[in-house]
Amino acid sequence: MLTVLIECRNNEPELAYTLAVLVSGAVDGLVSDVIVLDHGSRDGSARVADAAGCRFVDKWDLGDVLRSARGEWLMLLEPGARPQAGWIEEVLEYASLAKVPARFSPSRSFPRPFLKRWQRKGTLELGFLMPKRQAAALVKPGMGLSALAKVSSVRKLRSELIPAWVIREGR
Repeated sequence: MLTVLIECRNNEPELAYTLAVLVSGAVDGLVSDVIVLDHGSRDGSARVADAAGCRFVDKWDLGDVLRSARGEWLMLLEPGARPQAGWIEEVLEYASLAKVPARFSPSRSFPRPFLKRWQRKGTLELGFLMPKRQAAALVKPGMGLSALAKVSSVRKLRSELIPAWVIREGR
């Protein structure tokens, strides 16, 4: 039903946090596969992905990756991002009823620091959920996940996501 895509480069601890949260989605039958797209990591990112049963791809083209994805929907996440309680049920319902992309709501427990609230958010800061068919129509050679997530019409899920910057800043 859902393929999770994560781009990384030397994000071993962040990747471990994200993959740990996704286990419950796999157990419940929502997450069919996780693909980690690497940009030359020299840490243990490959070992973490392998231990979690993910496919770790170090030389990739997004079009080829999408064709090999098992899910009908894609969830794009930054390493370190963690969907919070209730995400499995909501994503399952959303994917079965909706046809447009969506993002998670920001975590109320971890608001952006005061001075960063006016800065532009990264396209994947709140994750991104979209139909694989729509992604395949948008993908171009050399494109990454952030570029794929630059879609104008996006809905907001009620489920919250702790963004990756929280773990990077040690909060």
